[in-house]
Amino acid sequence: AISFDATPFLNYEGKLFSNAGATDPTAGYTNGYPWAIKGKMFKDEKTAYRAGIRLGFGSMTERAMVDDASDNAGTPASYPTEPAMVEDSYKMSYNGIVLTGGLEMRRGKTRLQGYYGADAMIWVSMSGSKYTYGNALTPTGTPAVIVANSTNFGTNIVANDGFGNAGRITSTKSGMTFGIGVRGFIGAEYFIFPKISVGAEYGWGIGYQMTGKGKQTVESIAATTVGEVETETAGSSKFGFDTDLNQGTIFGFRGS
Repeated sequence: AISFDATPFLNYEGKLFSNAGATDPTAGYTNGYPWAIKGKMFKDEKTAYRAGIRLGFGSMTERAMVDDASDNAGTPASYPTEPAMVEDSYKMSYNGIVLTGGLEMRRGKTRLQGYYGADAMIWVSMSGSKYTYGNALTPTGTPAVIVANSTNFGTNIVANDGFGNAGRITSTKSGMTFGIGVRGFIGAEYFIFPKISVGAEYGWGIGYQMTGKGKQTVESIAATTVGEVETETAGSSKFGFDTDLNQGTIFGFRGS
């Protein structure tokens, strides 16, 4: 058997009858974690093994063209000739692994089936980014190339490198996030057809998540010196003992 969270679709149906208007339903967790695909295998009519998995790896690259500071020194572009350009780029990558396993016990002899059991969870994730700039910083000479000659991709241009100088980020690396948890659950299913059911599940669990220290490298100019400043970013930890319906917990297995 496979299952998914029906909340987005129920919200969609409900908004059809309200002034809010309906938006396209999305099969997924809006605020929840860990976004695992869930399934179960029945050992017999009263017992099922449950499992969930998420293997997520990805990257995204954004590019922008900027004036070539060295080639265009003192020679502004003349219509219709475009100025010489160089490329800045931003690349972000991430990975996330989630594994869950559990045991489900069932009760009932009709279309309505009650069940209960427990799940265990473990998850690991990391992310990082890298910025490449077409214009090298040169504090002296003609022209002097400063941070302002770089593309601002959103968060890569910083006002203070830690020493009071403007700078541009060249790389970031998050600390590894590691989490474990255990939850008990209870629920019910009603079989509208022999192999299709609708149901609700609620859980209560305990879990712990820890994120290690990360690293950030900033390139900047101090007087006539170009250098890289490497700083650590602080880690964090979370502990939760709560119901699944509380979105403040570190779980995210909502009623399904």
